[in-house]
Amino acid sequence: MEFSILAEAFYKMESTRKRLELTQFLVELFEKTPHDVIAKIVYLLQGKLRPDFEGVELGVAEKLAIRAISKSSGSTIKKIEDEYRKGGDLGQAASIIMEQKTQTTFLVEDITIERVYETLFKIANLEGSRSQDMKMKYISSLLNDANPLEASYILKILLGTLRLGVAENTVMDALAIAFSGSKENRKSLEHAYSVSSDLGKVAEVIATKGIEGMEKFEIVLFNPIRPMLADRVKSEEEAMEKMGEEFAAEYKLDGERVQLHIEGDKVVLYSRSLENISSYYPDIIEKIPKAIQADNIILEAEAVAMNENTGEFLPFQELMHRRRKYKIEKAVTQYPISVNLFDILYCNGKSCLELSYKDRREKLEKVVKEDEFVKYIPMAIVKNENEVEDFMENSINAGSEGLMLKMLDKPYQAGSRGNYWLKLKREYQNELGDSLDLVVIGGFFGKGRRTGSYGTLLLATYDEDEDTFPSICKVGTGFSDESLDQLYQILHPKVTIKKNPRIISEMEADVWFEPELVIEVVASEITLSPIHKAAKDVIRKGAGLALRFPKFTGKIRVEKAVEDASTNEEVITLYKGQKKVAHDKNLM
Repeated sequence: MEFSILAEAFYKMESTRKRLELTQFLVELFEKTPHDVIAKIVYLLQGKLRPDFEGVELGVAEKLAIRAISKSSGSTIKKIEDEYRKGGDLGQAASIIMEQKTQTTFLVEDITIERVYETLFKIANLEGSRSQDMKMKYISSLLNDANPLEASYILKILLGTLRLGVAENTVMDALAIAFSGSKENRKSLEHAYSVSSDLGKVAEVIATKGIEGMEKFEIVLFNPIRPMLADRVKSEEEAMEKMGEEFAAEYKLDGERVQLHIEGDKVVLYSRSLENISSYYPDIIEKIPKAIQADNIILEAEAVAMNENTGEFLPFQELMHRRRKYKIEKAVTQYPISVNLFDILYCNGKSCLELSYKDRREKLEKVVKEDEFVKYIPMAIVKNENEVEDFMENSINAGSEGLMLKMLDKPYQAGSRGNYWLKLKREYQNELGDSLDLVVIGGFFGKGRRTGSYGTLLLATYDEDEDTFPSICKVGTGFSDESLDQLYQILHPKVTIKKNPRIISEMEADVWFEPELVIEVVASEITLSPIHKAAKDVIRKGAGLALRFPKFTGKIRVEKAVEDASTNEEVITLYKGQKKVAHDKNLM
């Protein structure tokens, strides 16, 4: 399939933010795509070559890309850099430079999607002393034969700057329409994606086998399952209203959620965002098989930093010391952990997802043997507010954040958020009674002691319906010198001169970031705002919602994908909840 078809589709998608238009462009693209190419197209749409859990990364720096453009076009590096500075988009700069190309290529090979994909895959797998030279050679080979528009998108894919505003839900909508005739069939695709975490594979199966093929997706060991998520409640009273007469309460530990895939001595660990994080936890790899009494198994757990002397849980930030490429053995010694199991998803070749929570917990306790390192998360069956309060007190005293509340008779809903699971956190000293996980979308340069870092950050919620990130507040308090430095190191590589089309903000930041990082924030209350765009027009026409006196809690949620950040719906619920509390107080 000609790459120009994909490049033209990309160009159309970049021209709109409207989800219906994006979906239609994708439908048109999928309908003209050969079945054996569609998986590659879906990966490229997502700016990747393989599903996240395989860890295939291109790793091409701007300087290398500029050298490749220079080699293919005959232009000087200075000219390319000047063009790049004008628009802030190296792909666009490459397109303009290639229009003015001074070198002539006599033998031009066709640029196909298959050729581009295979070349990118070779680049991703290059290692060693000559890898940079080989990468430049491969990039130049594509640019030599590409037209300006094709060159632009080849560069954008290579650099990870493809900004189409297209996320998984939009892709699934388009696949359902293109290959089953109805968007209503997306639920079947969601299930297949939830158990496989591979949208390219889902696309290939629906293209070749139709909607019936979705039913044949099964759990595969060492392919992570998309995690089930929880809604939040503010009080024990609200929890009782939603959960019913009897339910399970578990400690909500302040650690990293880990999905463990185990067969014999082979252990692979995945984060909440489906990244392979095995290298950070060699102690889990070594010790967990001894506790397993099954041939193969998939478990969910919280890895939590521990005080070895007291046995108390330590805050999540202690685990950040494990996120390093080098000297991991030293970090393992300095920052010991425990593995705290809370669910079983697969055992001895069979899925456990359809089992009730009660049955899954019983099965977990049968096939895993506790020891000093591997434990079950403390759980109790509760029947009234007093029992919830008592268990909450125990949880807080043990160093936890609060409670996870779970319906006893419900299955595991992979990739879904709902009322089957609720989280009840310790009340902060604010009217909200809860924290929010928000996406960092922009930054403002610091002054005084914050010079050289971002002193204030612009934050957003996630709008599930529009697949966008509308602004909700600026936050400039709660930062320590250490956290400011840490955030700068994480955010600086994500700087983009032009705002990502998925960011919805009237406020202009000094710099924009790719929406890839989530941090935790508390606030005094939620107010109506004429400036911020979260939940715009829902409460009052022309107004969005904003946080009043927001404060960074110190938690950088590296384990969370931006699509798992607090949603507009959650903020609306919190806003209405605080108004109800105020109304009830006035009646007293």
